[in-house]
Amino acid sequence: MRRRVEVSSKKPKDKESQTSLKEELNKLSTKVAQLQRLLEENDSELTSKRGQVSKLEQVIAAKDGDIAALKQTKAEADEKLKDFGDSLSQAVAGYKALVIEANPRIPAELIGGDTIATIQDSLKRASALVDKVKQGLEAEAMSARVPPGAPVRTPPDLSGLSASEKIRYAIGGN
Repeated sequence: MRRRVEVSSKKPKDKESQTSLKEELNKLSTKVAQLQRLLEENDSELTSKRGQVSKLEQVIAAKDGDIAALKQTKAEADEKLKDFGDSLSQAVAGYKALVIEANPRIPAELIGGDTIATIQDSLKRASALVDKVKQGLEAEAMSARVPPGAPVRTPPDLSGLSASEKIRYAIGGN
């Protein structure tokens, strides 16, 4: 705030008051000079700060541009990841179908999983189960095996017959 100092236009009457007025005028001139110096310093400091603010605004604008570019890149990467996930799911489903087709002796219900590794593990477990069941059925079948058809004919045992009975048997008599 600037103050106005009114100086009277009347001529001072004595020297003392002239001297006093000159001193006051010198003080005021000094004060005005100081205030002008402070104003110039403040103006230069304000100009400097405005320059810094302008530079910082440019940096912020550049960073905002970088952020927008990174967000766009992230969105594109997320889309690609989703596409890869879908492709992977389709590939795993195709692999599972091929495994089921290649192993007809294993029931399809025993083969499961969402990844190739889990499908392979379930295939190993299912194969082991099928082999175990097969061995059990074969063992059961072997224990209950009945020879097919009539038994092999063997000649009658003539060792317990007397000599005359043997002759009669040989000529066809009872």
